[in-house]
Amino acid sequence: MSINSNNPKIAVLRERVESRFGKALSVHNDFVSLVAEIEFTQRQHISESTLERVWNYSTRGYDTVSLRTLDVLSNYAASCDWKHFCMNLTEELDCDSDMFTTEFVYASDLQIGDSLCITWLPDRRCELRYLGDNRFVVEGCEHTKLSVGDTFTCSQFVVGKPLILGDLTDAFGESRSKNYIIGQRHGLITLKRL
Repeated sequence: MSINSNNPKIAVLRERVESRFGKALSVHNDFVSLVAEIEFTQRQHISESTLERVWNYSTRGYDTVSLRTLDVLSNYAASCDWKHFCMNLTEELDCDSDMFTTEFVYASDLQIGDSLCITWLPDRRCELRYLGDNRFVVEGCEHTKLSVGDTFTCSQFVVGKPLILGDLTDAFGESRSKNYIIGQRHGLITLKRL
C-alpha cells in the first residue's frame, strides 16, 4: 500500500523526524546521516534516495510513499506505526493547533500567473493560480468540495490558520457561496509556491 506524498500528515511526520534527528534535512549528506541513525536505532534500512523522495528533495518520478517507509519513519519519530501516528496526530490537533511554523503568502506579493499548492487535514490538497486583484482559480484539487475552475478571493494564506475564501464562483460563473472556510479546525498544513 502506498500513500500520496502530498498528504498533510506526511508533512507533519517529516517535521517530527527532523525534530528527533536534531536538524532539517536539506542536503544529500543529511539523508545519508539519517539512514545511519535509523539503521542504528530502529535496525531497519531505508535508502537515502527513498528519504529524499519523502522530503521532496528528489522525486525521480515518484509521488507516493510506501506504508513500510511510513511505518519505519513513524517508529523513529514517535515509537509507533503509521496508523497509530495518524490517530495520535488527530488527538493532538484537537488540543494544539499552534504546532506548525508560520509560513505565509500575501496575494499582494504575487504576480498574475503565480501558482500555490495548499493542503489541510485530513487529506485535502488544492493547486491555485493567481488571477490578480486577490482572485484565484482552482487548477487541481483532491478530496475537497472545491472544483477545478472555481474562482474566489483571498488576501492571505497562513500555515496553521483557517483560510477564508470570499466570492466563491464555479467555472460557469455561478455563485457557489459568499464565504467558504478551509481548515476550520486546524488551519492550512502546508503552503508552497509552485
